[in-house]
Amino acid sequence: MKTLPLNLVPYKRTTEFTNVSVPSGLLHAHQTKEDVWGKIVVLEGALTYRILEPVAEEISLAPGHYGVIEPTINHEVIPQSGVRFYVEFYREADTQLPS
Repeated sequence: MKTLPLNLVPYKRTTEFTNVSVPSGLLHAHQTKEDVWGKIVVLEGALTYRILEPVAEEISLAPGHYGVIEPTINHEVIPQSGVRFYVEFYREADTQLPS
């Protein structure tokens, strides 16, 4: 399982999503900006986190098992019925984020 580097700090969090309310953009290939990491936190139910590059990988996420989003890597999610989750974004403490 991938882990967040120790030198990161959280700076932003999405609202909670369900399989009904998840934005369509998360269901298709997308990526974070350079220097931006993410953590997919499942509160209830399950979802599949698909890393699309450089090597395709599919990870089942559930409460207690989060997913790590690496900067600029294409990924998508497949929510299961009854899922509740959010995404928290991280950066290095002294990094200025791109506009």
